[in-house]
Amino acid sequence: MSAVNLHAQPAAPAGAAASAPADEMVPAAAPAVFHVLGLPITNSMICTWIVAAFILIIVRATTPKNIKEIPSGMQNVLEAMVEGWEGLIGDILDKRVTKWVFPFATTFFIFILFSNLMDLVPGVGSIRFTSPDNKFTPLFRPPTTDANLTVAMAGIFLVMSLYWAVRYNGPWGLVKHIFGVKMETTKWTYPLFFLLFLFIGSMELLSVVFARPVALAMRLYGNVFAGESILDMIFHGKSLLFSLLLSSCMYFYETFVCLVQAFVFAMLVVAFVGTLCTHNDEEHAH
Repeated sequence: MSAVNLHAQPAAPAGAAASAPADEMVPAAAPAVFHVLGLPITNSMICTWIVAAFILIIVRATTPKNIKEIPSGMQNVLEAMVEGWEGLIGDILDKRVTKWVFPFATTFFIFILFSNLMDLVPGVGSIRFTSPDNKFTPLFRPPTTDANLTVAMAGIFLVMSLYWAVRYNGPWGLVKHIFGVKMETTKWTYPLFFLLFLFIGSMELLSVVFARPVALAMRLYGNVFAGESILDMIFHGKSLLFSLLLSSCMYFYETFVCLVQAFVFAMLVVAFVGTLCTHNDEEHAH
């Protein structure tokens, strides 16, 4: 690893603020900070490790050593939050499926929330180092502003949702769930409806394996990356006072967006699994 000089980003000249150079804007791809065995370690990966370590420390520090049968204090608050979240998921999914999805969706929610909030931590995006080609590169970048992470999470969701669907319906049951005729028909009209639902099932299969993961990944990445880019442009404004006032308002808004995007991602995971892990009484009626 070549030596780099860490420093806070210097203020741009007032006359050049409107035309900030490209290297001062948030790049679409996370730049590499250093390499290990030829593998690039990007600034978003560093923040991902920080978020994971922070969550583990918080969980370890807040988990009581002796869990009481009759909760009180913080244990009571945590149990109420967990039961409320589990009840919300239980209203959407089958009881058996809820036991599978609840820890999965909860982990996604917590990790995405803290990853999004990294966008608001002072120093993230503003502490930069000088690369060998004399460009200022941020040392830290919010994990969810890197499409590699959101696509990876969407891929994990795809694998787990298909696993739960097969586990719940069985292999042949899943095929009938997607392509089966889901309405009452006569023996004369059944071939026509079979072709119709075969087409609908093909569209559903395309949605399951492609559209849903892409929607999950790009929605999260787009919203958080847009917020990071807006904050970066505000900080490069001509007026320091204007930048401070506008950034203060944006911080409140971005906090709300970070929470909403984490909640939406987790609930979409629950809803998408629910469409695969449910029984239709009309599937075999014909």
